[in-house]
Amino acid sequence: MEEIQSLMQGFAIALSLKNLVLMFAGVILGVIIGVLPGLGGANGVAILLPLTFSMAQSPGGTTSAIILLSCIYWGALFGGAITSILFNIPGEPWSVATTFDGYPLAQKGRAGEALTAAFTSSFVGALVAVIMITFLSPVVARFALEFGPPEFFAVYLLTFCAFVGMSKEAPFKTIASMMLGFALAAVGTDPVTGTLRLTFGHTELLNGFDFLVAVIGLFGIGEILLTLEEGLEFRGTKAKLNMRVVLDTWRELPKYWLTSIRSSAVGCFMGIVPGGATPASFMSYGVARRFSKDGDKFGTGMVEGVVAPETAAHAAGTSALLPMLTLGVPGSPTAAVLLGGLLIWGLQPGPLLFVEQKDFVWGLIASMYLGNIAGLIVVLTCVPLFAAILRIPFAVVAPVIMVICAIGAFTVHNSIFDVWMMIVFGVMGYVFKKLDYPLAPLVLAIVLGDRAEASFRQAMLVSQGDMSIFFSTPLVGGLTGLGLFLLGWPMISAVLARMKRA
Repeated sequence: MEEIQSLMQGFAIALSLKNLVLMFAGVILGVIIGVLPGLGGANGVAILLPLTFSMAQSPGGTTSAIILLSCIYWGALFGGAITSILFNIPGEPWSVATTFDGYPLAQKGRAGEALTAAFTSSFVGALVAVIMITFLSPVVARFALEFGPPEFFAVYLLTFCAFVGMSKEAPFKTIASMMLGFALAAVGTDPVTGTLRLTFGHTELLNGFDFLVAVIGLFGIGEILLTLEEGLEFRGTKAKLNMRVVLDTWRELPKYWLTSIRSSAVGCFMGIVPGGATPASFMSYGVARRFSKDGDKFGTGMVEGVVAPETAAHAAGTSALLPMLTLGVPGSPTAAVLLGGLLIWGLQPGPLLFVEQKDFVWGLIASMYLGNIAGLIVVLTCVPLFAAILRIPFAVVAPVIMVICAIGAFTVHNSIFDVWMMIVFGVMGYVFKKLDYPLAPLVLAIVLGDRAEASFRQAMLVSQGDMSIFFSTPLVGGLTGLGLFLLGWPMISAVLARMKRA
């Protein structure tokens, strides 16, 4: 099979000594990022993205750069479970559901069992998603070669509407967040006419708001401000993880094979839609609780209650890269940051990427397999070390994170203006979190807003202003129709619920 041959070539690239070192370094950095509240996968990748600029200029450097960043992502996915189980502090949003049963298990002295179940389930969920990406990516990419401006706009519309229809936040808040992102994406140069707009005479705004500065501020500084306000203290449970605990837990895990399959399916679907890892973990936990024979014991310390959300979160986080690679549409905030990295390196995500940069794509896919194996090895052997990080006073950790954020923002354009904008976005992120407004739609709109606008206006030029072009073929009509259905789903579900009560 062509996919298998390409994957073997990808393994040859990913297994070079340089890439293996970057793989383990990325996983270790990612786990540290996942362990530290105030950071996160998206922000960790965003902060370290400027460090890859020079790396990407060397031959084969883009592959090494994306391997480093993607392994930071895998590590962050693993690391979020450590604080959830040991300290009842979700290191990542998608780890909240893991605390429901993980922390009670730790309180019972079964922290090692809970951590082993979480890490192994995470590996299984990611493996299922990577296998799906291996065989579906070329198919989706070949199919997407037929896309023109109407089809691409329909895909963007579907992505934006999916966030409204599938998000657990109030639809109004999701739409408001997205609209602000569109407004920020419009600053700078018009993508069609080349005229300036919304710059108000400031030359610094000629290129618009850099998404990287926005992400560092929104995720990094915003989380730090929120954590400082809460006066976070680290008090947790020690984790003793030895080979006997690992082997005993592995013998027990096959009992939950159906939960793993169900959770992997939920995660892959939510990653592609894109719903994201957070709703996938909650949805999977709820489904597992409903179908489990011990569903009434969930929340008291059930291993199955750890398996379900961790499997789904990793499957969703990994499968979110499928639409990013094949269509140029990220399925998660971290995928949006990785998308921005590819654009900065001069790569154009989409169907042509599989033709023009074949080594890059298959090197990345091969690194997904190897990166998750590396992640499992690292977390199973180094849990006590990573848990010790939480003993460091937050008064020391917070300034270090803020300095790293400032350096990352300044490095983008070597401009102090970007540091000030990072602070502005940080305050914005803090306000959004205080008011329970979602940040993911805002980041997505900043990254994709101008591209969606360009596709829409090109389609309008082709059709001479006739909106029916978005229903002119079964493909574009189906995508547009599904997007509009998802946009109206909150209203439809509310009406159905009212009718059921009546």
